[in-house]
Amino acid sequence: MAAAAAGGSAFGRFWNSPVGPKTIHFWAPAMKWGLVIAGLGDLTRPVDQISVGQQLSLAATGLIWTRWSTIITPKNYSLATVNLFVGCNAIYQLSRVALADKKEKPDAKVEETAKVA
Repeated sequence: MAAAAAGGSAFGRFWNSPVGPKTIHFWAPAMKWGLVIAGLGDLTRPVDQISVGQQLSLAATGLIWTRWSTIITPKNYSLATVNLFVGCNAIYQLSRVALADKKEKPDAKVEETAKVA
C-alpha cells in the first residue's frame, strides 16, 4: 500500500509541478520535437536544397533558447534539450553546405583556368 501511495505521490508531484503537463513549460518542448524530427528527415536532402537562411535562424534560436531555458524560473531542462538538438541539427546542415561549397570552389577555378587557356 505504501508503494502505491508513493507512486501516486510521484505522479501527483509531476502532474502539479511548475514544468508539468498542466503548463506550457511541458507542452512547448514536447511540440518542438517536431522540428528536430523534421531536421533529421532533412539529413538526406541534397545540399543544394538546404536553405542557409533558415538553418542560420534555427541555429541561432536553438542556441539562444537553450541558454535562456536554463536561466528562467522554473528552469526548463526539457526546453533546453530540445533547443540544443534544434541548434545542433542546424549547425550540422550548415556544415554540409559549407563543405559542399568548399568542394565546388576548386572545380570552378580549374574550369576558369581552362577557359582562359
